[in-house]
Amino acid sequence: MVIAEIYEQAARRVLERCERLAALSALPDGILRAYLTPEQKQANAQVGQWLTEAGMSTWLDAVGNIWGRYEGKKENAPALILGSHLDTVPYAGRYDGILGVLNAIELVHMLHEQGRHLPFAIEVVGFCDEEGTRFGSTLIGSKSVAGHWQDDWLALEDDHGITLAKALHNFGLDPNRCATAGRHCDEVIGYWEVHIEQGPVLEAEDLPLGVVTGIAGARRSNIRVSGQAGHSGTTPMHLRKDALAGAADIILAIENTAKKFGGDVVATVGQVFARPGAVNVIAGDVILSLDVRSQNDTVRDQVLLAINDSVEAIVALRGLTFSWAHTHSAPAVLCDGKFQAIFADAIAATTHARLASKFLPSGAGHDAMAMADLCPVAMLFVRSPGGISHHPDEGVIPQDVSLSLSVMMQALESYAATAEFSEFLGH
Repeated sequence: MVIAEIYEQAARRVLERCERLAALSALPDGILRAYLTPEQKQANAQVGQWLTEAGMSTWLDAVGNIWGRYEGKKENAPALILGSHLDTVPYAGRYDGILGVLNAIELVHMLHEQGRHLPFAIEVVGFCDEEGTRFGSTLIGSKSVAGHWQDDWLALEDDHGITLAKALHNFGLDPNRCATAGRHCDEVIGYWEVHIEQGPVLEAEDLPLGVVTGIAGARRSNIRVSGQAGHSGTTPMHLRKDALAGAADIILAIENTAKKFGGDVVATVGQVFARPGAVNVIAGDVILSLDVRSQNDTVRDQVLLAINDSVEAIVALRGLTFSWAHTHSAPAVLCDGKFQAIFADAIAATTHARLASKFLPSGAGHDAMAMADLCPVAMLFVRSPGGISHHPDEGVIPQDVSLSLSVMMQALESYAATAEFSEFLGH
């Protein structure tokens, strides 16, 4: 069998397995696989079987991440971790997170079939809770591996009032041992994650793959705009203090501010809550959600200051008041430069330089954000048709999946041949 056919066959197996995992769902008419649920247990069991078949030893860690290990040329060698997450949002697509786990299993399977071992061990992980669907705290699985388990998470409750501590117990895990999921930096040499792009950039440039430069830092806030509620029929236009009209100006100012800064800056108002909320009452109070992201934390914070200046000017002109409530902050994470170069060179080698490497930031959060506190990280994006994700119409192109496997194998081989592993090369 020629090499191209080997990767095409492997891609078909990956996509077939994506379909099998899609059937493990809490929803009769869509995909939902949340943390510490029967569906996660079923997914872990199935992935565990595939890990074993690929030649790996397997285990479940203290928070519910499923692992496989393929030894290097020497036992107990430090590991390069490959993987992503197995949990989903409600009515999810088939590939977000899952593709990266199955891609990694397939790479090890190919090495195992050839009887090959690299200078380092390869560990494959299926993280248990990246999305935060059930308990609202994202990245529990990868944060725990990076040594950032938080005991106060045990008190988190789902929509049915079940605490995380109780859910762990029901799943067969000991809530008192969660911190033991943390890994030591001496055990790990890096973390590589293949993921669908979840955006339209690669498709717009007709490129199958992209090398991720970093993951944008995000800050989320609520802006409260206050005016004076009044009767819609009896309050003249020039005497109104309409909080919703002021909020509309603020939304446009936020959009214009992000455009002015340019680059990778994005700013989004995704929710608007107007009170009293009656058709014949002028809004006296409005809350806007705000999500600002950039790969440069300094620039991101400058955007927030500029937005604040615009809000101050708008409310002063309209006779309104405003206040901020900051609800979330996550720093930007840069991908390792050496790993980026290895990925780019692998794309060139695999495609005989017919594809220029596309370097792009990730606006969405990923497990690599948390893992960066443990080790150098890298990500490879696979084109998302239509830029669709977190939706049943999420898709991939089979040839792109095949190419991603070929590129990642080339990257593994290139990394194994670097100077830091020269003792295994007879140098």
